[in-house]
Amino acid sequence: MGHNFDKARAQRKVMNESADNMREEQADRDSVNLPVMVRSLTKRYGSITAVNQISFTIEPGSTVALLGGNGAGKTTTIAMLLGLITPSAGEVRVFGADMSRNRYDVAQRLNFQSPYVDLPARLTVKQNLTVYAGLYGVANAAERIAYVAEHLQIETLLNRLTGKLSAGQKTRVGLAKALLNAPELLLLDEPTASLDPDTADWIRHKLKNYVQSRNATLLLASHNMAEVERLSDRVILLQAGRIIEDETPKALVASYGRETLEDVFLDLVRGEVKRTTAESTPDPLRNGS
Repeated sequence: MGHNFDKARAQRKVMNESADNMREEQADRDSVNLPVMVRSLTKRYGSITAVNQISFTIEPGSTVALLGGNGAGKTTTIAMLLGLITPSAGEVRVFGADMSRNRYDVAQRLNFQSPYVDLPARLTVKQNLTVYAGLYGVANAAERIAYVAEHLQIETLLNRLTGKLSAGQKTRVGLAKALLNAPELLLLDEPTASLDPDTADWIRHKLKNYVQSRNATLLLASHNMAEVERLSDRVILLQAGRIIEDETPKALVASYGRETLEDVFLDLVRGEVKRTTAESTPDPLRNGS
């Protein structure tokens, strides 16, 4: 009898392991169709936990804002999405690729821009764009550079040294670099920083058209709440490395009884407000649980 019990237990273990493997394989197949899938993502630096078990997915063609105060974990999260930092736990998949091990499999399908990451100052704008076009494997690089330069109105800057540009000009050139490979997933950190209001509005219009025309996916980090409300379908709000909100901008403003997203953001990071309505049931697909 004891032998039969051990045999049955072993069979159940095999069946459970098989079911787990099937679920993992199905999740892997599903993740191929998703620009971003994050599961229990954690990053620790010694005793400091910068990102603490966050999970979410991002659908194709959507624009998602990743918000939070200084030290909330935004930059670390983006770095892990790009495969530049190895998670302490959890995983990041971009178009199904594990970014800790296989980021080069999808590197040509995404791009990143931040005004805080400078291009080589001693190269002209055209030289910089040519170098990056080569790194991204862009076919007909000269034609693509000319198209992007015209599209973003930086033709007059092409032969100027990058280090001699104004902050606003560098922002536009950085965006041109990020669009060279026509990325399916575009990660932007403060995309309109240092731009005058008119140019910033023009850039937002260009980004919105890019997403809509190509069904591209945009992940945006910005402290400009008006920009977030205009561009984003969804807001993921981080605090102390955790996701504390994941909703549409309109729903977030309504649920806190505020007039603008900036009001909500300020109150949340200061810990001064509670919801005016009952907590809604999380969407399992949206938060990745």
